[in-house]
Amino acid sequence: MKKALGFLLLCLVMLSCKSTPQYNDPVPQHDDFTIDSKIVNETRVINVWTPSNYKSSNDALPVLYMPDGGIVQEDFPHIANTVAKLVENKSIPPMILVGIENTDRRKDLSGPSEVIEDEQYCPLSDGAKNFRAFITDELMPEINKNYRTTDEKGIIGESLAGLFVMETFFLKPDTFDFYVAMDPSLWWNDHYLERNAKRYLGNFPDKKIKFWFAGSDAEDISVHTNNLAKTLENEAPEQLIWKYSSEPNEQHNTIFRATKEKALTWILNVEKN
Repeated sequence: MKKALGFLLLCLVMLSCKSTPQYNDPVPQHDDFTIDSKIVNETRVINVWTPSNYKSSNDALPVLYMPDGGIVQEDFPHIANTVAKLVENKSIPPMILVGIENTDRRKDLSGPSEVIEDEQYCPLSDGAKNFRAFITDELMPEINKNYRTTDEKGIIGESLAGLFVMETFFLKPDTFDFYVAMDPSLWWNDHYLERNAKRYLGNFPDKKIKFWFAGSDAEDISVHTNNLAKTLENEAPEQLIWKYSSEPNEQHNTIFRATKEKALTWILNVEKN
């Protein structure tokens, strides 16, 4: 019975991912190019948004990376438009947005799992390890070579992309300076990351890192985001600046758009407060 209930919850999560409302976001002016990756053994499409005055200035800018960063039925347009609005309003400092278009997101964004039932949703191949290496070893050098960048960089993602953000935060926290995760799929691998959060935090690097995450009304996710918030209250090291946003009035397919502005505004201005 327990396995049957777990499978039902898994089906509901899959259904919620497929029933995302359709939006007609205008596609902002941006650059795009491809990388023939040796690490993931495929060609990846990259979309890059820069502020309107980027070409007329000499400023180097921080970089925000995002999985699910394609144009069609992915999140690059609405996040780029949001960043543009916030920059124009001076709500956040200028930055560069780098979107990574999907090929097989379930493989790329999920780590290893010992739960056989998880394979009905994602492969149990730890594809996230190679995807993370692609970002750090191939994509980041290409961005730094072709754009004026500072050393500051962050990552944003929702659902499975949020799981990837969380896994990177716990396993390789030095990778980014700030992390944003909406409704991360922390149920993956019997909520392994959440269960082991205390151990990971005990080995946290001596580096200031910022972390913002949120949970919707999805019970199989919010239970773990709430538990993680409790762990952070007791175990977060001094060098970690974090904030949890409980969003019980939002659904899994609405939370990204509902929280993106306050997430970016907080994480990019928290040191000023």
